[in-house]
Amino acid sequence: MRRPANADRDSQKKITRRALMMGGIQAAFVGALGLRMRQMQIGDADLYRTLAEENRISLQLIAPARGKILDRLGQVLADNRPTYQITITRERADDMAAVLSRLQTLLPITDDQISAVLAAGKKTSAFVPLTVAERVTWEELSRVALNLPVLPGVNLETVLERTYPLGPDYAHVIGYVGRVSESDLADAGSDEPLLSMPGFKIGKISIERSLEPQLRGVQGTLAVEVNASGRVMRDLERTVPLAGQDVTLTLDHHLQNFTLARLGDQSAAAVIIDVRNGDILALASAPSFDPNLFVGGISSKDYGVLRDSEYRPLADKTVQGAYPPGSTLKMSLAFAAIEAGVVTPDDTVSCPGFAEIAGRKFHCWKKGGHGRVNLQGALRESCDVFFYEMAQRVGIDGMNAMNTRLGLGMKPDLPLSGITAGLNPSRDWKLKKEGSEWRIGDTINASIGQGFVQASPMQLAVMVARVASGRQVTPRIIRPIGDVPDSAFESMGLSSQALDLVHRGMFDVVNSDRGTAKASRIVADGQFMAGKTGSSQVFSITEAERASGVRTQDQLPWNRRDHALFTAFAPFDAPQIAVAVIVEHGGGGSTAAAPIARDLVLFYLNSGLPPPEAYPAEQRARIGTDLARLSTLILPPDQNGATSHV
Repeated sequence: MRRPANADRDSQKKITRRALMMGGIQAAFVGALGLRMRQMQIGDADLYRTLAEENRISLQLIAPARGKILDRLGQVLADNRPTYQITITRERADDMAAVLSRLQTLLPITDDQISAVLAAGKKTSAFVPLTVAERVTWEELSRVALNLPVLPGVNLETVLERTYPLGPDYAHVIGYVGRVSESDLADAGSDEPLLSMPGFKIGKISIERSLEPQLRGVQGTLAVEVNASGRVMRDLERTVPLAGQDVTLTLDHHLQNFTLARLGDQSAAAVIIDVRNGDILALASAPSFDPNLFVGGISSKDYGVLRDSEYRPLADKTVQGAYPPGSTLKMSLAFAAIEAGVVTPDDTVSCPGFAEIAGRKFHCWKKGGHGRVNLQGALRESCDVFFYEMAQRVGIDGMNAMNTRLGLGMKPDLPLSGITAGLNPSRDWKLKKEGSEWRIGDTINASIGQGFVQASPMQLAVMVARVASGRQVTPRIIRPIGDVPDSAFESMGLSSQALDLVHRGMFDVVNSDRGTAKASRIVADGQFMAGKTGSSQVFSITEAERASGVRTQDQLPWNRRDHALFTAFAPFDAPQIAVAVIVEHGGGGSTAAAPIARDLVLFYLNSGLPPPEAYPAEQRARIGTDLARLSTLILPPDQNGATSHV
């Protein structure tokens, strides 16, 4: 049966409406899809770019250049030089053991080194590079570069390595850098990402360690694109690292170089301080060592030689050594006696060669005694009996107080390692330390710098700087930035009479025919030196041995002989420098330490090797030979010092 025409028209209208609805829905879907695509491509582009780049971009740290260390004249004492190293990153290496095995055919690396790298890889994050080889030569680097396609995860890097151009001259002062240890990482925590970098090194002792924060600098970053095998394809973005700050020291590299050369192969130390501003001009401990050996990791053999030497080259004797100061301490007791009013310039004491005190005999160094001596004469001839008497008049409390004013028992505030405070004993100290009362014998021993008293060469230099200037000289080794005037140290409050009397006594020590260091006098006008000898006993001689005359210093083994000391300031009329010298087991201060101090004073005052005419006429032939020998050991005057010959 045929459908009516109206029915066909209604059906057509329904189809048209459905088609329009479907078309509208499709158009809306396409529009929404387009809008979403536009949002993803344009609006959210940064987000998806970041998500994508996390899969192909690696962020690497860039080590900053370590700050240089310079002397007061601008000579570089610690520098950086470029060197090559090879690293491997575990997350890019696929099979790290296989890659290292292939690398072994190209580089002189041992199985133990490979095992160490694999072990380190298990302890560190997969993205942290591990050092395979350091100080790689250009030829070795080229071989590895040619084979990089079969060495996934291997990187060739140029790094800056610390170097010390003057070698042993500044080993104890500057110290050295070394590999980051587990304890270093534990101390730093997670806030120091630089410490996890391959081959990164930090300061281990002295200035390198104490000033690590300012020398280290701030790391930079480098974003690199890597392919599926982990090979770096290109650099994307770099943040430049901030180099560490340079540090300028107060030391003079020519004076330091000469000082170490003059100490020679002895176990000794010397300190030179500018009394006007506290600048440390030389700080030498002998024998020294080459700090460059420690930068790449010192061998067991080399370290064993340094560690086992009886001369202790690894110890900084200038600040770590604590020695009985011997008769160099007599200036302090002289000040204490004058200031306490228990002695006048004209008072005398009879010295028969010993003193009977509390039923015990205390000997003078001069067996026959000095006769009657006043304070100036007692300093000149270092009469022990005179100072035994002064010690009984002043007492340990007064002695302790004056020692403190002169800087003894106080730890200098310097960026060096292992600084000792020495020991300035008192009643309370002995009661607390040994559980016993202070005795008169303790006072007598302390009066000549023996017994419990201990001081470092640095403290003795500070003491004589204060004696010379009458002011509270404080040592410094970091030179102030900018045009800073000399420090205006406060007065020590010593009377002009006390200063004049002690100064004249020290002048006589060197320049009087009866002085203990008369053989070390200077004859050049305007360069006269004042000083004080000292010998600190290491081995006690019994009464029986003393009576029989055996066991002199020459008869004793080296390590049981007295230490030799000498302190000085110069020029006498207008003091500029203070000097302290100790020669371990050197015997007498007048024979072993005073000649060294004289040469140091003259080198400073003449800005180089002094003329023989500065020495007494009868010594000039010998001195000329000595100076000629020293000239072959020190840096030329016009050389900034690429290599030390010490």
